[in-house]
Amino acid sequence: MPTDKADDILNANISDASRVFSNLSAHGPALARAAKLLTDCLLGGHKLLACGNGGSSADASHIVAEIVGRFVDERRGYPAIALNDPTGVLTAVGNDYGFDHVFARQVEAFGKRGDVLLVITTSGNSANIIQAIEAADKLGLATIALLGKDGGKARGMATVEMVVDETVTARVQEAHQLLYHSLCQAVDHALCG
Repeated sequence: MPTDKADDILNANISDASRVFSNLSAHGPALARAAKLLTDCLLGGHKLLACGNGGSSADASHIVAEIVGRFVDERRGYPAIALNDPTGVLTAVGNDYGFDHVFARQVEAFGKRGDVLLVITTSGNSANIIQAIEAADKLGLATIALLGKDGGKARGMATVEMVVDETVTARVQEAHQLLYHSLCQAVDHALCG
């Protein structure tokens, strides 16, 4: 019966997610460093740049919405740009330079010292994410990386990183959401402090 299978799937996913979530408390110190970086950036009159591919693209847009809008506490809006959102830029850069360059080119265009780049990748191996981190490093931007699996090629490249050591992409994405919601809440609290 299909509903019995759906119940089994749901219960298995809840069990897996609970296991993954229980390991996230180890990221507390990194989350605190990321919150300080982002808070100092925004209070210093700088901006957040964020990017990801696929589901992580949606997460980058989500984070930007929380910074420009608000997460919990009422406060003024702060500048943030999701580098995966401007379709004209993505298609032009992708066509002229290749998809590996779509985020790095925007980091070069919009990034200024004092800004923060936040990247999200479940594999850690996306070439366009690696190049974005490298471009940010050249410009003196701090970087925050939400990574999955073993961190991939991006591991060790960012100023602050949080690696969700899990192979199932859905579980990594769910954990990333909890981590960035916690980041947004900590930043909101500091901005309203």
